[in-house]
Amino acid sequence: MNERQPIKRWTIGIALCVTLTHGPLGFSHAYADSMPLQLALAQQVTAAATPSLPVAEFYQLRDGKPVWQSELAVASLVDALNSLKDDGLVPADYYADTLLTEFQRSQTGGATAQAAFDVKATQALLLALDHLERGKVNPRDVEPQWDAPRPERRYSLLRVMHAVEDRQLDNAILLARPSSNEYQQLREALRAHYQLATLGSAPMLAARNESLRPGVQADDVIVLRQRLALWGETGLMVADSSAYPLIQLETAENRRTYDVGLEAAVRRFQRRHLLQEDGVVGEQTRLALNTPVTSRIDQLRVNLERARWIAPSQAAESRVWVDIAGYRMHYVRPNGQHWDARVVVGTPRRETPIIHSTISHLTINPSWTIPPTIMREDVLPQVRADIGYLARQNIQVISTSGESLIAEEVDWQRPGGIMLRQMAGAGNPLGRVVVRFPNNDMIYLHDTPARGLFQRDQRALSSGCVRVEGVAELAQMLLQDTGSRYQMSSLLNGASDRNINLPQRIPVALHYLTAWPNAQGEVEFRPDIYRRDAALLSALQRPV
Repeated sequence: MNERQPIKRWTIGIALCVTLTHGPLGFSHAYADSMPLQLALAQQVTAAATPSLPVAEFYQLRDGKPVWQSELAVASLVDALNSLKDDGLVPADYYADTLLTEFQRSQTGGATAQAAFDVKATQALLLALDHLERGKVNPRDVEPQWDAPRPERRYSLLRVMHAVEDRQLDNAILLARPSSNEYQQLREALRAHYQLATLGSAPMLAARNESLRPGVQADDVIVLRQRLALWGETGLMVADSSAYPLIQLETAENRRTYDVGLEAAVRRFQRRHLLQEDGVVGEQTRLALNTPVTSRIDQLRVNLERARWIAPSQAAESRVWVDIAGYRMHYVRPNGQHWDARVVVGTPRRETPIIHSTISHLTINPSWTIPPTIMREDVLPQVRADIGYLARQNIQVISTSGESLIAEEVDWQRPGGIMLRQMAGAGNPLGRVVVRFPNNDMIYLHDTPARGLFQRDQRALSSGCVRVEGVAELAQMLLQDTGSRYQMSSLLNGASDRNINLPQRIPVALHYLTAWPNAQGEVEFRPDIYRRDAALLSALQRPV
């Protein structure tokens, strides 16, 4: 059946209805209440028409017939809407808490009331599907630099209509819900955290002058076991002897001992929270352990929304994407192979922006034209203190037209229209390879001579660009996967500032995600390094 087939019949029905109900003599409310339901429904659909929701198209597929005129149908809709809680959405935004009551009231109110309810229920379903597929919040409302359009509706409205007719509303929800493994893992984690929130609380782990280390015996170790048990770790607590008198209990001293099993649980917790995985409970680990479950629920809700935003870019068969808050870069190659690398991203003062673009070319043995902000804030103070800094760093002074200038002849208090360019070499912060893609922020992926930074757990250390560990290997794969004849081994031995265009462009995206599954399938909770979660959570909590 073609989705467009019933349109002509339904259009005629609307025209007939408008003629009957809006003729020159008008009509009374009594007549409206007694008119056939399908005519009243046509009126309500016309009044409710908006560009954002395909309400009219939905009823066209139904030949103008109502949908929600039985309690069983409405109950199935309410159940489906309530399931959206595990997606981080609020079922009450779609009237899940009132639809059954409103249905019962409408059944005593005549055709107009029944038609109005039918349209409202359909609007609730379609709005829920829209939010589930594209996100409740427009990204640009909370991310001013967001540079990608909101995705179009991708699910089949005809299949939704069939699911509604079959009273299988869960199938309608599945049509709109993102299908990626990462989204499902986030959703399962949210469901698990809702369950954790019902299990009560545990005492907070107090601040200490010394970290808790394996082998230590202290009362705080008992609290540590309780906090980890709250987060779902099993086997760390002992049984209650009054409830289970036949079970051999550990001694109180053993409960106070930081043993091997407890160390393994701490390491797992640290890995899931992007902390140094050393088994030592220092201040950062203590704060993460003491985080309320409700805060983790909010964090998961925020990142489920982000996952809905980025679903289209994640669906590309071949793509490069940077997980900014996770300090990782991922390349999904055309053959399906995955390549991952650690990255260094911008500091909270110089954030790495969210970007959607395509990789266009590589620059081999690059020089570096120092961006204005870095020149003003970092380089000029050094030059004013010691002009020899320029020579030591192999930095040339040039005019805006590219002419070389003599450093000693420049008024460094008011340098005016000059540029600083650091030549290729061992000290160049771009290293030997730059992966370039069009964007308004002059951001790119690049090499670095400071490779020791990749060993740190927290890597928000750059001035905005993304430093990639093993970027030469990435560059070679990009050349190979796009059909280029060049080899990195020979290019690196060649000239400076050589640009190599890729025969085909590869999609690239830079995303900000503070909760996301890691390679082990565990959902990681990352520090909100750029303080972006609160604004999105506030937007999510606003009624629609």
